[in-house]
Amino acid sequence: MENAMKPDLIINGMSAAGGGTYGKVRIDGAGTVEGDISSDTFDSNGMTKIRGSLLTDELDGDGILTVEGNLAAGNSLMDGNMKIRGSLKADSFAVNGVLSVKGDCEIESFRMEGAFDVKGLLNAGTADIKLHGKGNVREIGVESIQVRRKSKSPWGKLLNWMLPRFSSELHAKVIEGDDIDLEYTEADVVRGNRIVIGRGCKIELVEYRTELKAHPSAIIGKEVRTGG
Repeated sequence: MENAMKPDLIINGMSAAGGGTYGKVRIDGAGTVEGDISSDTFDSNGMTKIRGSLLTDELDGDGILTVEGNLAAGNSLMDGNMKIRGSLKADSFAVNGVLSVKGDCEIESFRMEGAFDVKGLLNAGTADIKLHGKGNVREIGVESIQVRRKSKSPWGKLLNWMLPRFSSELHAKVIEGDDIDLEYTEADVVRGNRIVIGRGCKIELVEYRTELKAHPSAIIGKEVRTGG
């Protein structure tokens, strides 16, 4: 009964609306939400700006979505360009395109195809990253992570136009987790249980407990086994 009493917010064309609590939010065109907003579902197609924070159970975005505050979501899928001025928290978060987060990210399941820039910490249960452009993050803490270079992508032409000077590789200060499988990654420290350092990697220090496998072309400054 409580959900049935929530109003829906529908924006078509170019318009603005106030924040608040809604059941369904759908924005088609160029829409602006003034203030914080919470909803059961949030569907954005076109150019959407939230002048506040967004809390939603499900997010489906196509185009450009800017959140000037924090984003907290259950399941999310974004095709296009997402900018978050604050922090990001989600159960499942998938992006095909470009992601920019100024704060920290806390995500249970993270899937990225494209390019991303996270100024803070990326904390995830699982992370599956396919790069078509540069990935940049200060620190990564995960249970498991796999990083690959995406040779072909539906966003390839757009990313090449937007990020022509950036090669498809991940840059991080520290990557720490249980199972780590990296390609085309530059990091100061990689620390974990089972670690694979693949082609295109440049790692200053690798600390592993159980197993380390390194591609012949990978550059590793120092290897330290910490487990018995």
